[in-house]
Amino acid sequence: MFKMIATYTFRETNVFFGACVLTLLVLGGGASAAASAPAVSWVAEPARFTDPRRREKLAQAFPAIDRNVTDFLSREQVPGAAWGVVIDGELVHVGVSGLRDVANGAPVRPDSVFRIASMTKSFTAMAILQLRDAGKLSLDDPVEKYLPELRRLEYPTDDSPRITLRHLLTHAEGFPEDNPWGDQQLAISESRFDELLRGGIAFANSPGIAYEYSNYGFALLGRVVSRVSGMKYKDYVRRRILQPLGMRSTTLEPQVVPPAQLALGYRREDDLWKLEPQLADGAFGAMGGMLTSLDDLARYVGFFLDAWPPRDGAMRPPLSRASLREMQQLWRSRPTVVSRNATGGVVLNSGGYGYGLRISQSCDFGHVVAHSGGLPGFGSQMRWLPEYGVGLIAFGNRTYTGWGGVFDDALAALQQTGGLMPREVQPAPALRESRVGINSLLGSWDDALIERLAAMNLFLDRSKDRRRAEFAKVRETVGVCRDRPGYLYSENALRGDWLLDCERGMVQVSVTLAPTVPPGVQHLELRALPPDADLAAATGLPPRACPR
Repeated sequence: MFKMIATYTFRETNVFFGACVLTLLVLGGGASAAASAPAVSWVAEPARFTDPRRREKLAQAFPAIDRNVTDFLSREQVPGAAWGVVIDGELVHVGVSGLRDVANGAPVRPDSVFRIASMTKSFTAMAILQLRDAGKLSLDDPVEKYLPELRRLEYPTDDSPRITLRHLLTHAEGFPEDNPWGDQQLAISESRFDELLRGGIAFANSPGIAYEYSNYGFALLGRVVSRVSGMKYKDYVRRRILQPLGMRSTTLEPQVVPPAQLALGYRREDDLWKLEPQLADGAFGAMGGMLTSLDDLARYVGFFLDAWPPRDGAMRPPLSRASLREMQQLWRSRPTVVSRNATGGVVLNSGGYGYGLRISQSCDFGHVVAHSGGLPGFGSQMRWLPEYGVGLIAFGNRTYTGWGGVFDDALAALQQTGGLMPREVQPAPALRESRVGINSLLGSWDDALIERLAAMNLFLDRSKDRRRAEFAKVRETVGVCRDRPGYLYSENALRGDWLLDCERGMVQVSVTLAPTVPPGVQHLELRALPPDADLAAATGLPPRACPR
């Protein structure tokens, strides 16, 4: 009795509950009123969270997160650690464990300061975008415009493009991955940096064709910041980023951290904790020299989270919301990897690099922003979900403390509470009007109404007569329908899917509006569904997790 009238391929979208506030209609009336209504706007309200108990639910995961972290620290023999959960820019949960100074038995405290190594790269990228926004440089400028010493650089091929600032920001300059070597360059002098540049730089690839993680590249960006701003890199970052954000404990210089706050770094060797010397701030500081505390890093992560959703209103320094969102986009991809976790589940890792930040998507989350940091004696990570308003931060004082699996477990624990849901995209008024009109057409066809709703292509793609017949067939199949308020499946403000409850089943309506003002309906499909349909399967909703 039921059959698919049209096939619709669903894009990755958000499920909306309560996203569209409409008066319940018994379909079959109201067509003339809808037909005479004025054109409505395409401008939608910002996406928003709709669960009033969201933060209360998320807090239920904190004990599980703490247990997982302490188990990890014990298993991996990490001397000391600090971790936190950030929600809507606020550090809402803090955990500490172990010792920041093994020899003196000094415990880690919430205000302890740890080195965060390569997480410094996003500060460097933020400085570059500040200078870009001020009109002092362009991301597509060749680096040699600001660093003339690179004009003598020998490229791997005659057709290689000159390295740009964008190449450096996204690890696409062609230099080889250099983590072991780069770690040991952190404290070198500017004169030693000059010597390295005079000696040339080896290439693994031609610039602009592949991702290859380069500390050297970010050290060059630090020098660009100094040259363009006329300040030392550390002074620029302190004045233009740290001070505006109120990050009072954050620094590039270990010697200025009060001894009672400084976490010392260790490596495990011969079944002993061996102290790693604190590398001083040097010419490579822009790639990994930063030290910070939980409270300060939460402010920083919260600043990135505050860039979402796009909206009207005042912006606060040190960077515009648009530029912050630009930093959190994928600009250089890496190969996608599919593997199995310890329980046999499928794990997807797809993404690459933004500007000083790693960007990825998983089976559960379509947009993950993160960066880790590792140096002799330390390992740290920050990770957040822009559309969910939630972030995680952690520090450890053992060489290359690896937080990846712990953060995966933490997000899983947050998900299990039911509170980890994305903001709901709000339909534009034009989409709301289209919903009311199309629902009305299912009750009683009206040429004037469909013509007012339609974009110029709708009847060219499928004639009005055929559209009328399709509506009649659905009506004959399912009977009289009522709109189902509170359930809208929508990807953005101008595309939506909704369900109607009918006498003999349900109807799914899929609509996309055109880029005109006012927006007309350019895509319209109906599907009749049986009353007992599995909605996730029948409507083609994308799975929330990879298949097991």
